[in-house]
Amino acid sequence: MIRLVVGLGNPGKENERTRHNAGFWLVERFASANGIVLRKNPKFKALVGRHDASGAWFLLPQSFMNLSGQPVQMLAGFFRIKPEEVLVVHDELDFPPGTAKLKQGGGIAGHNGLKDISQRLATHEYWRLRLGVGKPPAGVDGADYVLQKPPAEERAAIDAAIQKALEVLPLCLSGDLQGAMLKLHTEEKTEPPKKEAEIKQPEKSKGIAGSLKSLFGKK
Repeated sequence: MIRLVVGLGNPGKENERTRHNAGFWLVERFASANGIVLRKNPKFKALVGRHDASGAWFLLPQSFMNLSGQPVQMLAGFFRIKPEEVLVVHDELDFPPGTAKLKQGGGIAGHNGLKDISQRLATHEYWRLRLGVGKPPAGVDGADYVLQKPPAEERAAIDAAIQKALEVLPLCLSGDLQGAMLKLHTEEKTEPPKKEAEIKQPEKSKGIAGSLKSLFGKK
């Protein structure tokens, strides 16, 4: 069962629409849809809210990405939440926009927010919900790329992946992580395109002989 959902990002107006804030976007949308009020909590250095239906806590660290672990460690320690009961939502360079994947444990792939959380919790065994933002183009550093705003088409794809992830989040909160992974990772079957209605072809011309016959009648 997931008892703490952490959205990763950077605070401030200048950062709210950048790729690195994809984790914030998901948590904010879930909070808005479920009546969760995310209040600034100086003790935990984060915006904190609680989901009444499940009792789970939702956390948006306000300590900047590189120091995301401290708010997670403090809230998890205060409420005695185990690492395997924590779900961290974050941007993922290895997946294209439009992709959302759920897993437990694994590496941090150079993500500074995950690095700090792993150090603070002394384990990698928390859950991750990874939202693809795509790889940077040639010559662009990954650290710079994630701090840029995605173009409209990419943002729409990321939003679609967030919507799909939001649909399985209740399963995570209820403890059915396997069911959530199955649903999230199963590609929707697309129906084959329907054949267009056949266009009625005009009748073939009767040719010169037929035209003469219609003019002069039968012999």
